[in-house]
Amino acid sequence: MVTGPDRTGDPTPEAARGAADQARYAWRVLSVTSLGVVLAGLNTSTLDVGLPVVARHFDASASQASWILLSYMLVNTVLILVFGRVADIVGRRRLYVTGLAILTGASLLCGLAPSAPALAGLRALQAVGAAAIITNTTALLTDAFPSDKLSTGLGLNVTIASAAQVAGPVVGGAMATALGWRAVFWFNVPFGVAGLLWARFSLRRTPPPPDREPFDAVGAALAFFVVGGPVLALSEGGALGWTDPLVATGLVVFAVTLPVFLIVQRRRRYPMLDLSLFADRERSLAYVAVFLLALARFAVVLLMSLYLQAAGGADPFQAGVRVIPVAAGISLASPVAGRLARRYPARILASAGMALTAAALIVLALIISPDRPYLPLGTGLLAVGLGSGLFMTPNTSSIMTSVAADRRGIANGVRSMLQNTGFVVSTALSLAIVTSPLDPLAKQAAYAGTLSDLSTNALESFTRGYRVAFVVLAGACLVGMVASLARNPRPTDDHPTEPGHPTDFSEPRRHDTIPKGA
Repeated sequence: MVTGPDRTGDPTPEAARGAADQARYAWRVLSVTSLGVVLAGLNTSTLDVGLPVVARHFDASASQASWILLSYMLVNTVLILVFGRVADIVGRRRLYVTGLAILTGASLLCGLAPSAPALAGLRALQAVGAAAIITNTTALLTDAFPSDKLSTGLGLNVTIASAAQVAGPVVGGAMATALGWRAVFWFNVPFGVAGLLWARFSLRRTPPPPDREPFDAVGAALAFFVVGGPVLALSEGGALGWTDPLVATGLVVFAVTLPVFLIVQRRRRYPMLDLSLFADRERSLAYVAVFLLALARFAVVLLMSLYLQAAGGADPFQAGVRVIPVAAGISLASPVAGRLARRYPARILASAGMALTAAALIVLALIISPDRPYLPLGTGLLAVGLGSGLFMTPNTSSIMTSVAADRRGIANGVRSMLQNTGFVVSTALSLAIVTSPLDPLAKQAAYAGTLSDLSTNALESFTRGYRVAFVVLAGACLVGMVASLARNPRPTDDHPTEPGHPTDFSEPRRHDTIPKGA
């Protein structure tokens, strides 16, 4: 049967029906991934504002409170890279559905946690499920959408994820204020059940590759230590001092395991991290920009919600409402970035987004104060979100369209791993900076949201720490902007067209743009 174009160049009826079926399937896949990113977004952002309530309930120390956040982020970051590799071996549908089931069950168990250490452990279990979801979302969309619609699908996915982040702080604050901290976790369960059922019904079963490549367990273990070493050092440095043996151990672990990890990955036939992904200069710089923007912007919501409660006396719901502008800005800018990508190169849009984010962080460093009116702070938070949204869609699409279809799982796994590494470093570094000037009692009060009840000196020290943290985050963003701009413009930069799809990672990128017509 002829299914291609007829003699006039128009598609045959069979080809047209096939294209229509694929288009419907693509939008169905977007509905599936939307439920997944809503669940992942709520799971992350609700606790940003609910942490003080949790810390007060368990009378948690500063270290225990920080590890309730960091245990999730550390495990999630390492497993994103692991699952990116597993997805290419066993299939995206199976791993995605399994991840939804794990995250939903772990959310239920988190609400039953009897202690802060138990909650930190269950958060790590949540991270296993979240990693499977995050790793597969972009790859599923890239497989389902035709190239001329890919940036539209990715932009909508980012918009939906951002909407969940908009709702997350408000929902988390409202739940924690009205129903207690356990409701912050149980609220995720209905979304998880709905997402699991819809995914099983909607996603097509795809057979795994006939020749399954072995899994690199050694590489996975080394990756855990590479990421975990600096996170341990950063999280405990503020509390124990930067010369403490535990902090020094974390730094030594990182320094020793990083080169070993790179050597092992280079020598293995089937590595967990395919280093040839970084052979292309343009893709490598796009990855660097992913990490640095994530480092610069992720901790902003957590820092501001903590500051509004600890220094401003706000309750969790009030704090949640006041940090909405960050996610709202991402939601507004992401679809606009998808449309702008039809006309402008990814490197220009991504760099402009990073410049705006850096400027907003500097403004926040200058104006933050316990008695500052909210409007200037809210405007700064909105600008952080707008800059991040302008960056994310074009940069992600430029990475995903630069690799062959059967390797998109690992390509997106690397992107997600670098982004989440930025998230965890952003959290650990920022919390270390803002709490370092405080004594142990003041540190615990800061995490519990009661610092304003202590001395004026403690509050002033806390605010100075915030100014330093925002300047450091802005500096990281500016470095990322330079890396993004350093991508060489292609001859097609003035008239972006559909990017090529190399057959392997060593083939040079053809365009630094988003697909035309997206």
